[in-house]
Amino acid sequence: MFRAILSLLALLLALPAAAEEIGSVGYRFKWLGPNDKIVVEAFDDPDIAGITCYISRARTGGIKGAFGLAEDPPYASISCHQVGPVDGTQAEKLKSPHEVFSERASLIFKTTQVVRFYDPKRRALVYLTYTDRVIEGSPQNSISVVPIGLK
Repeated sequence: MFRAILSLLALLLALPAAAEEIGSVGYRFKWLGPNDKIVVEAFDDPDIAGITCYISRARTGGIKGAFGLAEDPPYASISCHQVGPVDGTQAEKLKSPHEVFSERASLIFKTTQVVRFYDPKRRALVYLTYTDRVIEGSPQNSISVVPIGLK
């Protein structure tokens, strides 16, 4: 039983990030451990080639942050853009809504997510970012819209 719990914990801690860090800025000094910072990351839509999203979010520093035990604030912003050719027919076949990005914001119970919606009337992809928690999430959110197939 103990071995199974350790294996599960190791798996949770070993999951790779699904985004590439572009850069960060510190916003609060910490005497011990890294400073609190705002991180900017990029990820490509896993289902639609030619779409990249940039997400900025707060990361808690200090001793807990250094060991991955801190709970990050639920603040995030997103901006998605067409960076290459996009096949508009792909969007019509996509599941909507669909989670395209998820990364933990605390050791176990909190995640920052990006969910993609397809708006067929306006032929647009809508990306929503928010933070959820097992018991109670945060209504703070941000959206970005990418028009597709405009002629």
